Amino acid sequence: MQRRSLMLAALAGQSTLALPAIAQPAARQVRIGWLTGQRQASIAPYLATFREGMAAAGYVEGRNLTIEYRYGDEDISRVPALAQELASLPVSVLMVQGVATQVAQLGLKIPVAYVMSADPVIAGLATSLAHPSRNMTGLTFMAAELNSKRLEMLRDIVPGLRQVAVIGNPEHAGEELERAASRETGQRLGLEVTFNATRSIAELERALRGIAASRSQAVSVFADGFALQHRQLLADFALQHRLPLISGWSLFAEAGALCIYGPRLRESYRRLAYYVDRMLRGAQPADLPIERPTVFEFVVNQKTANAIGATIPQHLMALADRVIEGEGGR
Repeated sequence: MQRRSLMLAALAGQSTLALPAIAQPAARQVRIGWLTGQRQASIAPYLATFREGMAAAGYVEGRNLTIEYRYGDEDISRVPALAQELASLPVSVLMVQGVATQVAQLGLKIPVAYVMSADPVIAGLATSLAHPSRNMTGLTFMAAELNSKRLEMLRDIVPGLRQVAVIGNPEHAGEELERAASRETGQRLGLEVTFNATRSIAELERALRGIAASRSQAVSVFADGFALQHRQLLADFALQHRLPLISGWSLFAEAGALCIYGPRLRESYRRLAYYVDRMLRGAQPADLPIERPTVFEFVVNQKTANAIGATIPQHLMALADRVIEGEGGR
């Protein structure tokens, strides 16, 4: 699997970097906060990975670590109050999943470590990846250039591919970078790439109706929180219309998308423990550069491929980190 991730990273012009070792902490009790706008169930697998990273650093929940959890349950308007509540407990470090821009507007004084799908520079959280702003730093899943590789994969999967529908949220910081990469690749490959703006469920449903009525032969979805929230709707639509759908996170393939190529999110959540440990030891967020993805995965849903009559070429199957055959995959 690691070999395949390295091969895919090379195809994308990236490299897989070794993670620095994390020293053992002092045997003292620490309390940190976890804040997300999502529901508990949707983030549970990544929280488990984060806890593994914290345990590797010597922080064990229930022993010398307390994590205060707050969930917005897909209601972003709840985030400010939840963040203020955690800050007032207080917590030593606040971890933020996906709602970093909302938290930044509150002017909290405590250190904040985040994971987010948006571009932190475009979102106004940093002047550059090397120079985080304020008291916040962390990891971004944004790798806009991977959209080029996804279109190349669709070209290899769909014989005679000429038209691809792209679904993206223009309010997602960095979407313009993803759109530019898709447009340039489409021109290079001779593909007609049509963009569908989806800021709301109404716009998404309207976009899907338009795609169904068009000559689109495949769909590429920019991965963000909104798309993730509606991944089942997207996967079911693609299955119903026998359209190959590709996106960037494994949860899309698990919902029924044909395949995904993008960052292995669990690695990012494990890496988040490094930031939290450094902050607990007194490091300033502004001194910890923001990191982009370094480990990637290619996941194929063979059950979906069979259902829509798609054939994944052997050279792509050889790169697959995981193939979902049915319940659980392999």
